[in-house]
Amino acid sequence: MSVIAVVGPTAVGKSALAVELALAIGAEIVSADSMQVYVGMDIGTAKPTLAEQRGVPHHMIDVWQPDEDVSVVAFRDRARRAVREVQARGAHVLLVGGSWLYVQAVLDDLDFPGTDPLVRARLEEELVALGPQALHARLAEADPRAAEAILPSNGRRVVRALEVVELTGSFAARLPEPVPWASATWIGLVTDRISLDARITERVDRMWHDGLIDEVRALRARGMGRTARGALGYRQVLEALEGDGDLDTARRATVDGTRRFARRQERRFRQDPRIAWVSAGPDALADALALLR
Repeated sequence: MSVIAVVGPTAVGKSALAVELALAIGAEIVSADSMQVYVGMDIGTAKPTLAEQRGVPHHMIDVWQPDEDVSVVAFRDRARRAVREVQARGAHVLLVGGSWLYVQAVLDDLDFPGTDPLVRARLEEELVALGPQALHARLAEADPRAAEAILPSNGRRVVRALEVVELTGSFAARLPEPVPWASATWIGLVTDRISLDARITERVDRMWHDGLIDEVRALRARGMGRTARGALGYRQVLEALEGDGDLDTARRATVDGTRRFARRQERRFRQDPRIAWVSAGPDALADALALLR
């Protein structure tokens, strides 16, 4: 059975639509969210609760501990195994995510370049000394396309991109035209910018109300790796807890950062001609089912 990818910017409503689709066609959901894989990172990742899952099996949630730094390749291999297991049971697969790289890593055969420990160590030292913004500016000069796809605050991905540029000459050159690993139907969920900004603000406010601060404190006590610490919301709260303690500023920074991230997500997905777009709202399920027919 083919895979159905449900993609789009954060907070647009992908998870809810995916559950509705799964119930309608008899599918299981494989999450392509790079942070929902971490145990205990629930509130800040908007991880669907058992009630929100409505009995639909969900995979690639709560797979790794937050002190582990999971590579895209490790994520891809584990997710592909989940896809094959669902297909072996005769069910449809809904691959749901907002990160183009992680969705494409699962569905397409990409040539992921290797790594050089010495280059990586040097760049990580520079990240600590100079900060992610300075390294992002360097990346923008070396490879503007790569810089456009990566948030300036995401030091881990900036370092990785600079490493690839140094080793191969170009980050973008390592992402050729996609060669499908699995047959897939791509459905994108979209809404207007004003509505999406409002949804993002509402989501962040709800995270603060539901206990994100306490969740971050508990995770910090257990230990968090670079990847987990860099997640939107978590990074801002950690900076407040470990700095001036201004959690209201952290909340506003999370809203602003999430809005910028959502715009980058949508721009990147818009570049993929395989995606058929449906508007978020009461007709989204019917429109998605029509595409599948």
